[in-house]
Amino acid sequence: MIGISLEATAASRRPSELTQDAVIRLDHIHKTYYMGDIEVHALRGVSLGVGRGEYVAIMGPSGSGKSTMMNIVGCLDHPTRGTYYLDGRDVSQASKADLADIRNEKVGFVFQSFNLVSRTSALENVELPMVYAGVRAKERARRAAEALEIVGLSDKLRNLPNQLSGGQQQRVAIARALVNNPAIILADEPTGALDTRTSVELMEVFQKLNEERNMTIILVTHEIDISEYAKRVILFRDGRIVKDYPVTGRRNATQVLRELPEEEDEEDEAEGQK
Repeated sequence: MIGISLEATAASRRPSELTQDAVIRLDHIHKTYYMGDIEVHALRGVSLGVGRGEYVAIMGPSGSGKSTMMNIVGCLDHPTRGTYYLDGRDVSQASKADLADIRNEKVGFVFQSFNLVSRTSALENVELPMVYAGVRAKERARRAAEALEIVGLSDKLRNLPNQLSGGQQQRVAIARALVNNPAIILADEPTGALDTRTSVELMEVFQKLNEERNMTIILVTHEIDISEYAKRVILFRDGRIVKDYPVTGRRNATQVLRELPEEEDEEDEAEGQK
């Protein structure tokens, strides 16, 4: 396990207060969808700043606007109005082609469903973003192996996804998100398909990346206990930010893992029942 310092930081700052360390700045972002004659206001004037090296959890009920906000932050969609700066660049109205390039260069995605290519090894899955970026094969392999080592899978380079546990598949997805050294990692419900221990192990990886590599992480979750591994929580409701606060009494994933009961395999359990 990896020891990590988890001192709380004063993370809640307005966009105007973020200067050179700002990696994300949203200024009065609106997003409106049209269903026939009906207007659906998914975001209503959201302003938000995230500094480099922050670890932010986004929460809110279904229909609160958090998914729409993540799509905009991840350069998957444009705002209807307002301005979005990613790593100092205004990407609010970038073309689809430009957005695709920006996503590959600046954003690392981690999804609940892993999204791994089934007939491709862990190493080759991690190489995929570099294929799109035109990185040469030798350099791809080196960087992919390094990323897998960071997430603790240096011994699984040639394994296919069906030869890995759910937690290991999610670690491959994290390595893939890291490999282009993005400005931000966006994790959308990454623990949704995982059991308790595996979820905490994943939070340990994120805390390590944030604390030791200064990675900026934005995590969408509906689980309060998972949000407590972050440094800051932003709560959405009805297309607006209703709360934005630093986490006090932050959970240390390494410590939580030590306190969890040891898992027994099925053979051990069967022996105990005899």
